[in-house]
Amino acid sequence: MADKRGERPVHPLAQSRPQRSKRPLPPGEQFFTPGATGLRQKVEQRSAAPLVFLFRLPRWIAPVLLVVLMLAGFAVSSFWGGIAVLPVIGFVGWLAYMSWPSLGTGGRLMRVALLTFLILLAADRFGAF
Repeated sequence: MADKRGERPVHPLAQSRPQRSKRPLPPGEQFFTPGATGLRQKVEQRSAAPLVFLFRLPRWIAPVLLVVLMLAGFAVSSFWGGIAVLPVIGFVGWLAYMSWPSLGTGGRLMRVALLTFLILLAADRFGAF
């Protein structure tokens, strides 16, 4: 008996869907800090996958999530407001650490000021002041 699969049209649900075009990684700069050793090298290696994951997400997701958490931190003046700010502190601190070698003095000062502000906000929400 002959195989009749070639004669029948393929059901629309069985057809392979075309791949959505994903945003390619940006060309150019190195992904890792040249000559990094110790802690920086380990952090950069472990951060590679999360950074690529974040890059492939739609651009609006991370900022919207951070703004929602920050607004919750400002609006809720209790323990829960401090809990909402903690992921923002972690994310901003992680990105500041990752970008530190390529920053000038102004960029470093801005990141330290932002982290200081966020830590003070969380401390206030936890009742330190």
